[in-house]
Amino acid sequence: KLQSLKLLWTLKPPNRTFHGHARLLFSDVYSQYESVRQGKQEIPKYFNFASDVLDKWSEIEKAGKRPPNPAFWWVNGKGEEVKWSFEELGVLSRKVANVLTKECGLQKGDRLILILPRIPEWWLVKVACMRAGIVIIPGTSQLSAKDILYRLQASRAACIITTDRLAPAVDSVASQCQLLKTKLMVSKGSREGWLNLTELYQNQSDDHSCIKTSIQDPMIIFFTSGTTGFPKMAQHSQGSLGFRPLLSERYWLDLAPSNVIWNTADTGWILTSIASFFDPWVFGSCVFIHNLPQTDSAVILNTLCRFPIDTLIGAPTLFRLLVQNDLSKYKFMNLKYCMSGGEPLNPEVMEQWKSQTGLEICEVYGQTEMGVICSVFGGMKIKPGSMGKAAPLYDVQIIDKDANILPPGQQGEIAIRSKPIRPLGFFSEYLDNPKKTAETERGDFYVTGDRGIMDEEGYFQFIGRNDDIIISSGYRIGPFEVENALIEHPAVVESAVVSSPDPLRGEVVKAFVVLSPSFSSTDQKSLISDLQDHVKKTTAPYKYPRKVEFVKELPKTITGKIKRNELRDKEWGR
Repeated sequence: KLQSLKLLWTLKPPNRTFHGHARLLFSDVYSQYESVRQGKQEIPKYFNFASDVLDKWSEIEKAGKRPPNPAFWWVNGKGEEVKWSFEELGVLSRKVANVLTKECGLQKGDRLILILPRIPEWWLVKVACMRAGIVIIPGTSQLSAKDILYRLQASRAACIITTDRLAPAVDSVASQCQLLKTKLMVSKGSREGWLNLTELYQNQSDDHSCIKTSIQDPMIIFFTSGTTGFPKMAQHSQGSLGFRPLLSERYWLDLAPSNVIWNTADTGWILTSIASFFDPWVFGSCVFIHNLPQTDSAVILNTLCRFPIDTLIGAPTLFRLLVQNDLSKYKFMNLKYCMSGGEPLNPEVMEQWKSQTGLEICEVYGQTEMGVICSVFGGMKIKPGSMGKAAPLYDVQIIDKDANILPPGQQGEIAIRSKPIRPLGFFSEYLDNPKKTAETERGDFYVTGDRGIMDEEGYFQFIGRNDDIIISSGYRIGPFEVENALIEHPAVVESAVVSSPDPLRGEVVKAFVVLSPSFSSTDQKSLISDLQDHVKKTTAPYKYPRKVEFVKELPKTITGKIKRNELRDKEWGR
C-alpha cells in the first residue's frame, strides 16, 4: 500500500516561519522531498534514515554548511563528556554495524533487543541497526528477568545488547530462548558467554555499505502495555518513524541546525526515538543527553544553567518536580522552548513554571502506535488543559461508538482517519496479533482508546483513558502485568489494579487486594511493604503499586469480570 501511496494532506501544514539560515542549510536534505510534500510525486519506494538523512548531514558538514554544533552531546554529571559530529556518528555507527553483521552474523530482518540506559552506545547501535537492516526492539533498563524472557520469546530476537548490570538477568532465562544466538555487553569488564561491544567496535573497520531498505521495511518494534494480556509488539517501518518528519515540517519541533534539544525520557519509550533521534536529526540539530540515573531536579536545573540547551522535553512529572524548587536561584543559559508529553499536565504547574521562568510549556499528545498526534507548537495560542491541534498528515476527530464524527464541544473517543488511505506515521501492525490490530479500527478510523473533546478552533482536550491503562510519570502500565505479579505472592487471592490521583505523578498504581485467610491477621503495614517489594522484584520496579487497599471482595459483572471502572471511578471521586 505504501509503495503506491500518494501524499494525502488531510490537514494543511501549520503556517510556520523558517529561520532564513535554517532553511538554507536544511534544504540540502529537505528539498529533495519537496515534490512529495506537494503531492506531485509518490513517496519513494526505498528509504533508509541512516543513509538518506544522517549521511547527508555528514556531507553538509564536510562542505562547511552546518554550524559547528555537535550532532550528539552526552554528559554524565561526573566530568565525562562525549561530542560527535554527524561524520563521527557515521564512522562509529558503521563500525558497530560491522560488529553486528560480521562478528555476530546478523542479517537484514533479524531482531535485536536493545536494553541500555542513556549512554552513547544506545544511539550508535540504533544507527548501526538501520545501516544493516536489523530490527531494533528498545527496552527500559528497569525490566526484570521475567520481562526480558517474555520479550525474547515473543519477538524471537537473535541478539540482545545490554549492560553488565542486566547480564545476569538475561543469563537466568537465556536457556529458554532457543533463537537467541548472540549476547553483547556494554561494559569495561568481561563475562562468560558474552561479547564485549565496547572492545569489538573500536577495533572494527568503518568500511560498511548501508543496506537498501524499502520505506515499508520494519525498523523498530515497541512493546506496549495493554489492559489485558501481556504487552503487544507495535511494529514501525522506515517510513512511519524515519520518513514522516521529512513530510511534516515543524509540526511539533521548530528546530534548526544551531539548536540543542534535551529530552529526558527513558530510552525504552517511543518519545526518545522521536525527540532524541529522528525528528531533531532531520533538522540537523544537536541531541543533548544527560545520563540521569535518577530524576534529580537539582541536576536537571544545574544542567540547564551550564549547557546551551534551548529546547527541553519531559513528562509532566519533570515539571512538577522542578516547580517545587526556588527557580529564581537558577539562570538558564539558553532555554527558550519547553514541551511536556506522556500524560496531561496540570494547568497550575504550567502557571507556576511560567511565573518563575517566563517560559510557556507546550503540550504534546501521542501514542506508541502513532507517534505525535496533537501538539501545541511555538507561536500557537496556549489553552490551559489543551494538548493542541492535530499534527499534519493526521485527520484527528472525536467520534462516537458507531464511528460518527461528533460536533465541537461533545465528548467522545479521539480517533484518526485511517481509510481510504492509511496515513504515513501509523504503525504497521501488532506483530502476531491480527485480532488486536483489527480492534484498533472502527469504521474509517483508528481509535486511540482515549476520550476527549475538540473545541471550535480545533484544539483537543484529553478527558481520560477509555480502557484501564495507567499512565504514571509518563510510563504506560497495564493492570494485568501488576496483577500477574501480585497473584504470585502467597498472601494474594486476587487483585484489581487501577489508577489513583497523585499530585506529583498525575496518577499512580493502586492495587485492591483480596487476602488469603491465612494472612488476614498479618500486620497490614508490613504486608503492604512486602507486596510492593515483591512486585518490584517480579516485574519492572516502576510498575509497583504505590497504594494498596485490602478488600473482602472485588466488584464483578455477572460473568465474573472485575469492574475496574467502578474502582477507578471511586478512586477519582466520580
